Amino acid sequence: MKFAIQRDQLMESVQDVMKAISSRTAIPILTGMKLEATTEGVKLTGSDSDISIESFIPAEEDGTVYIENIEPGSIVLQAKYFPDIVRKVPDNTVEIESDHTKNVTIRSGSAEFHLNGQDAEEYPSLPQLRTENSFDMPTDLLKRLIKQTGFAVSTSETRPILTGVHVSTEEENLQFVATDSHRLASRKISLETDETLNLPSVVIPGKSLSELNKILDDTGDSVQISITDNQILFRTKHLYFLSRLLEGNYPETSRLIPNESKTTVLIDSKELLQSVDRASLLAKENRNNVVRLLTKENNQIEIHGNSPEVGNVTEEVTADTIDGEELKISFSAKYMMDALRAIDATQVKISFTGAMRPFLITPVDDDSILQLILPVRTY
Repeated sequence: MKFAIQRDQLMESVQDVMKAISSRTAIPILTGMKLEATTEGVKLTGSDSDISIESFIPAEEDGTVYIENIEPGSIVLQAKYFPDIVRKVPDNTVEIESDHTKNVTIRSGSAEFHLNGQDAEEYPSLPQLRTENSFDMPTDLLKRLIKQTGFAVSTSETRPILTGVHVSTEEENLQFVATDSHRLASRKISLETDETLNLPSVVIPGKSLSELNKILDDTGDSVQISITDNQILFRTKHLYFLSRLLEGNYPETSRLIPNESKTTVLIDSKELLQSVDRASLLAKENRNNVVRLLTKENNQIEIHGNSPEVGNVTEEVTADTIDGEELKISFSAKYMMDALRAIDATQVKISFTGAMRPFLITPVDDDSILQLILPVRTY
C-alpha cells in the first residue's frame, strides 16, 4: 500500500475516526485504526464495538486533488501514535507506505517515521446496513435535535435505558425524548416524506449522539438514517457512523407531561437565564445548586439563591405576564439553565402546576419542543 495525501484532509478524518477508538477494548486490534487505499481514495475506520466510524477521503473532488500515487492496500496502525504523528509532521503532504512485512513508513518533509502495522484482514468488518427502515434528514436539523435533547440523558448506569435518547415515529412525525427522571427534554419534527414512516422505536446511547454531533458538519447536506434491530447507521457523503442501540423498554414519558397549569409565566428567556445564573453563584454549596422562584405582584418574579455558609442573592425580574395562583418553587439552577439554552427562543412560557409538581418550559408559540423539570423540596 502506498499513497501521498494532503495533511489537513487526513487530520480531519483521523480526528473523526478517533472518536470511536478506545484503549480499553476487549479486542486488541480495535485499539488500532484501519487504513484502506483504493483507486477512489482512502478510507479510515475506527471502532470500539459500541460505535464504529468510517471516514472516506476521495482521491479527487470538485477538481481538487487530495491523494496521489495510490497503490491499493490496507493496514492497521496504532491509534495511540498515528494521530500525533500526522498532527506534527512538518510538511503539507504526507506519504504513507507499507511493505509486505507490515512495516509502515510515514514521510513528510525531512521527517520519516517507522511504525509496526497489523494485518487489516484481522480487523472485524463492519456490517453494511441496508434496511427498509431508512429516511433522510438535513444535517443541521439532526444536530439541533441532538442539542435540544441529548443533555437530559441520565449519566447513572443504575437504569441503563435512561442513558439513551428515545427516538420514535408517529405518522409523519419524528420525536426525540430524553430523561434522567429529574428532568425531561422532548423535540418533535415533521418529516416531509411521501410515504408514512414505519420505524421501530429505538433508544440511541447519549454518548453516541454526542460524538456524532461533534463530527457532523453544519452543512445543508442531508444525512441518511437506517435502523435495524440492534444498530443505527448515520451516513453522509464521506462518513459512516454506526452505533449499537440500547436494549430494554423506555418508560412511557407522555403521562409525565401535565395537561393543565395553575400558574403561567411568559418571560424573556435570556433575562431569566442570566438571573438564574447569577443566583446559582451563591447556591453552589448545596448539593443540587438549588434556587427559589417566587411570583409577586405587577408581573415581578423574585429569584433567590442561598448558601448559609456563603451568603445569599436576591434579584427581581419582570415577566411579560403572570397568570394564575401565587407560587413559591425551588429547582436545580443547572437544569433550568440547560433547558433555557436548549429551547433557544427569545420568549418562553413556563407552566407551573404547583410547588411540588413538574413544570413545563416551551417557546411561546411552539409546542414541538418542551422541557420538563421536577422541583426540589427545600423545607
